[in-house]
Amino acid sequence: MAFMVKHVVGGQLKNLTGGLTEEKPEAEKSDAAAKGMTEEEFEQYQQQLEEEKQEREANFAQKKAERATVRTHFREKYRLPKNELDETQIQQAGDDVELPTELAKMIAEDNQEEAHKQSVLGQLSNIQNVDIDQLKDKAQATLEDLKKQTENCSLM
Repeated sequence: MAFMVKHVVGGQLKNLTGGLTEEKPEAEKSDAAAKGMTEEEFEQYQQQLEEEKQEREANFAQKKAERATVRTHFREKYRLPKNELDETQIQQAGDDVELPTELAKMIAEDNQEEAHKQSVLGQLSNIQNVDIDQLKDKAQATLEDLKKQTENCSLM
């Protein structure tokens, strides 16, 4: 509606004044003048915007690479097929991507638990009604008996 009024009334006003004042079309006005800045200020502003944009893009790429690293870690852990997209994201970030510290701590704890579970004592602790201390004592006593017997053995 405002466009129509401006178009109709604006055209009539130009004819009425006789075109004495020549206004530049809006397209010819510089961007700096439109924003109320000098050309130098405007160039600095544009450069600052470009730098901020590049910084945001770099941070975004870093976050994408970190997420890809996490996905890759879990694919390796659970022996799932690799994803080429994740590998390219990691390479684009410059291969300096590491797991987030909190996740790295959690993984280290999980690895320690798994190592304990895979050990003989870890397997024995899974069996119910087994006293590990008693088993250790019996094993040590048996080893001592074997050593004593080998000392007394005339063949050895």
